[in-house]
Formats: sequence, structure tokens, C-alpha cells
Amino acid sequence: MFKNYKAVIILSALLLLSYNSRAQEAIAIDQIVNSDEEITVRDISKVNQAIIISDTLNGWDYSWVGGLNGSQASYSNWSQGGVNTISVTSSTVFDALYRNGRYGYGLSTNLKYGKARIAGDGARKTDDRIAINNKFSYRFADERWNAFANINFSTQFDQGFDYDVADDEDGILISEFFAPAYFTQIAGIGYVPNDYFTADAGLAMKQTVVLNDSLSTRYGLNTGDNFRFEPGYALGVGFEKEIFKNLELISSLETFTNLQRHIDRTDITFTNELIGTINKFLNMSLQFVVVYNDDFSKQAQIKQVLSAGLSFSIL
Repeated sequence: MFKNYKAVIILSALLLLSYNSRAQEAIAIDQIVNSDEEITVRDISKVNQAIIISDTLNGWDYSWVGGLNGSQASYSNWSQGGVNTISVTSSTVFDALYRNGRYGYGLSTNLKYGKARIAGDGARKTDDRIAINNKFSYRFADERWNAFANINFSTQFDQGFDYDVADDEDGILISEFFAPAYFTQIAGIGYVPNDYFTADAGLAMKQTVVLNDSLSTRYGLNTGDNFRFEPGYALGVGFEKEIFKNLELISSLETFTNLQRHIDRTDITFTNELIGTINKFLNMSLQFVVVYNDDFSKQAQIKQVLSAGLSFSIL
């Protein structure tokens, strides 16, 4: 099964590379600079965590955006049937960018949490994310190239359950805060030929933390262990472009290969999101994510989310 997804991911990455053409110099992550400007799709979504620091930036620049998405369905004496549901997802993205000559720094935080109440099944989590990324960079004479170092962290707020169990059984706990949590450090070379495409490669270190001993083996640790260190190398490709008016595609491919394992066990995260902006407050998005991490599962993990909601500038 994984081989099929692997082929799709590789083909998609090649398509992103082939789409690259001449364009203006790389620009910063879109920001909201005036109250009458629309919130950009990157501010709304931040599916890919690529940090691009503008060549023209001098000093600090900040942006902070919040979002609230939801859906509701209610049925009464409805001939086709249906289940009453209500779901809400809140998110916030904060960015701080700095440049002084050839040196740059970027901080990106992405927090998201959502729940749904389903009649007869109670409340269940629909989304959960804590991601904090730091990037240090040095721009070469050829401004398309840079040396970089990333320090990244990710985990989740709340417990996660597997509900694929018998009707009379409770869900099985499979994750919670700091179970797992991931720290990664990457140093390498980046390529930014234009304002919608990025690529980078470098040596990497990855630390996995699982504070709940009962979940250790689910994430590749030995029974009772809480920490694992992995040396390796990482590759990343990012793409963001308006493909039709008010419709933008944000896509990224990230890999981590443990130097002590066969390359077939490479961790892969392939994220895609189509976002349509209705006005400066309203948006709709379709997200599709494929993850392969054989520490958790030998099969690909897939997430698909269709949502609509509000976005607003805090800073």
C-alpha cells in the first residue's frame, strides 16, 4: 500500500519542481499591513511551515492571525435520515521575522484545536496541533541560495483516541500532550528561486519524547522508554501559488531519513491545501495530508478536512 502513496508523493514533488520558472525575488510570508487589506491565505492556513524572510526586510516584522471554523447539522423527522452534529476548530498563527543584511531569523508558531459533538457518540477531537519553528539563515551572493539552521518542535494539546472498536467499547488512547513530542534540528542549504517555490536539504537530528510509558512502543521506543535520538538527513520542498483568482494552493513535502535505518523507512509528510478567500474575513479550505511513519504504522496515515470559517488579524 505504501508503495502506491510513495509513487504519488514523488510524482507530485517532480511536478512542483517542473512548475518552477523565472519570477521576482523571494518575498516574506504575506502579512496584514493595513486594516483594509485582505487576510492572505498563508496567514489563514500555514499548512506548510516554510519560513521565507524577505530580502527587503530591515529589522523586525510581526503578524498574528486567528481563525474560527465550524459546521452544524440538525435533523428532525427527516426522511433521508441523518445525525445531529456540531463541530468547531480554532487556530492561531504568529510570525516574527527579522533581517539585518545577509542574516535573517524567523519564528513561526501554529496552534490549532477542534472538537465535534456527534449525537449518540459524545464529543470527539477533530484537530490538534502545536508547532513552533525557528529558522536562522545566511544569504549568499547569489540570493537564490542560503545556508540555514532550523530548530522545530511539535506535539498536541489533548488526548487522541482510536475509535475503531466495538460499539460497546471505549476508544483506545493512542496519543496525548508530549506523547509524542518531536524536536528536530536541521542545518543545510536552501534554494529560493522565486516567491512561490522553496527547496532545502541538510543534516538533521530528531528527538522523540513519549512521557506516557504505556504509549512508548506505539512510537518506536522500547517498552518504558521516554526518549529516542535519531541522526539523519532531511529534505523539503514547498510550493504556494494562486492558481485561480482567490484560490490558492499550498503544498509541501518533508522527509526525514534515519542514517541508521534503511531508506525505505524514511518518514514522509506530504501536505496540500486549497484555500478560497470569500472576503477579508471569510474563507473555505480543503486540506489533504499523507504521512508515513513506520514507527506508528506500516500503512500511510491520511487526513482530509473540508472547512469554512472566519479569519481575523490580531496584530
